[in-house]
Amino acid sequence: MSAVLIAMIVALLIPMLEAFQDQDIWQRMLAFASIATKTSVMILVVSVLRDDWMIGVVGVLILSVGNAALMLLAHVIRRLSDVMAR
Repeated sequence: MSAVLIAMIVALLIPMLEAFQDQDIWQRMLAFASIATKTSVMILVVSVLRDDWMIGVVGVLILSVGNAALMLLAHVIRRLSDVMAR
């Protein structure tokens, strides 16, 4: 199972590189949403390995609420950048 976690951490680095390279706000937000999703899945794997359902609940909350808040923030930032460009 440690190999699975190491593979997940390596997969987590790919969107981080994309977020630092791209200047488009939508690409950055999608990269951050991908990071949040992968992190919450890693939390769920750790909770199964430790047999601790409280950690699993936190992972599920991050998975369900975190991405929605991130996309809402992306819309707000896009609207602000459109207003500032005018």
